Amino acid sequence: MTTPAPRRILGPFAAASVVVGMVVGAGIFRSASLVAATLQNDALVLAAWGLGGVFALAGALVYAELATAFPHTGGDYRFLRLAYGRLVAFLFAWSRFAVIFSASAALLAFVAADYIAELVPLSAAGRGGVAALAIVTLTALNLAGVKRSTGGQVVLVTGDVIALLVLGVAAASLIAAGTPPLLPTTAPQPFGAASFGQAMVFVMLAFGGFNDAATLSAEVRSPRDMTRAMVGGMALVTTLYCLANWAYLAGLGGAGLAASNAPAAALMARAFGPVGQAVMVVFVTLAALAIVNALVIVGGRTLYAVAGDEPALARLAAWDEVAGVPRVAIWAQCALSLCLVAWGSLSTGFAQMVDFLSPVFWLFLSLTGPALIILRRRLPDQPRPFRVPLYPLVPLLFTGGCLFVLQSSVRYVGVQGSLISFGVLAAGLVLRLVLKAPAPSRRGT
Repeated sequence: MTTPAPRRILGPFAAASVVVGMVVGAGIFRSASLVAATLQNDALVLAAWGLGGVFALAGALVYAELATAFPHTGGDYRFLRLAYGRLVAFLFAWSRFAVIFSASAALLAFVAADYIAELVPLSAAGRGGVAALAIVTLTALNLAGVKRSTGGQVVLVTGDVIALLVLGVAAASLIAAGTPPLLPTTAPQPFGAASFGQAMVFVMLAFGGFNDAATLSAEVRSPRDMTRAMVGGMALVTTLYCLANWAYLAGLGGAGLAASNAPAAALMARAFGPVGQAVMVVFVTLAALAIVNALVIVGGRTLYAVAGDEPALARLAAWDEVAGVPRVAIWAQCALSLCLVAWGSLSTGFAQMVDFLSPVFWLFLSLTGPALIILRRRLPDQPRPFRVPLYPLVPLLFTGGCLFVLQSSVRYVGVQGSLISFGVLAAGLVLRLVLKAPAPSRRGT
């Protein structure tokens, strides 16, 4: 008997649609406000989103080679382990569980709560309650065996794309009616490396998923089709994001965009009234909850993968054959996400989660480009169905961008934020040492 494996059946168009589906989500409907507030310059806002698309494309190509050469349930966990050893791989798995996935779930739950608050007034505690309810509900549904269908995902992605296009229509209608921006940027700030780097932290949050897009590379017919899918898909995403930000700026103005927690709903309310606002709230809320659902589905799998390598964590490696999920690992992530929601409710919610996850996320992402170079030299005979074009320029470009955003995120969150984020990583190191400590010997009497 042979083990079933993915078949190479996707052409460039089908693959590009999957790329778009993995990247376009709820981030663009919230992080745009933070980018505008940071830069306070409309031209720089659009430039930052364009640059983010180029950077995400470089990263997606790097991940495409690594994912096809070293497929594994834990994703990055395997090729980081091959390149840097078990300690780095363990710390990555720990950070993905304790910081990246858990904070991402909390962050997107806050996006849903922020947009719901446009229709139903909610206090900070109320928004936290909505976010917590979303996480618990989606976790329970998935553990009961409820799975998203492919058709439902296609509908959702189509809805996201339509919502972004409708924002352009809304802005165009305001311009045609001679309606000026709500609160334009009156004194644009000049370019500054520090502020631009901080803005890129929020930009790349919205482009999140480019690394996951590489997982389809084992199902694309040829390396050329893979390149076309990545370039075409990321070009479309970048165009949609730039269109959305142009629409925000045209309808709300730079200052109006910066002041809004739900800019898409605010723009639709201005262009089409309460009905347009309500429709956009529904679109964005569903998009945010669907991504939280995806994080629930895949979030426990890295923890499950590393638990299989660590006997002391064997309980986390338990697999529920009926539901098809690592039940204990998913409940563990749910509990941590709820703790982060409670913490975020005491502060700035969405922005607090960005502060928490960004430094650690970019630390490990900056190791990916060098890992590709290391593994090409260390394992030259490893089959690589897809190879990064313009090697080694692309992985070096991606690494340089990661390091720039890493130092920007550290500078942005400050000493306290860095201590919290990297402190959790240090806790993972302590856990690793405890797991590896030899058991006390027993001597007979």
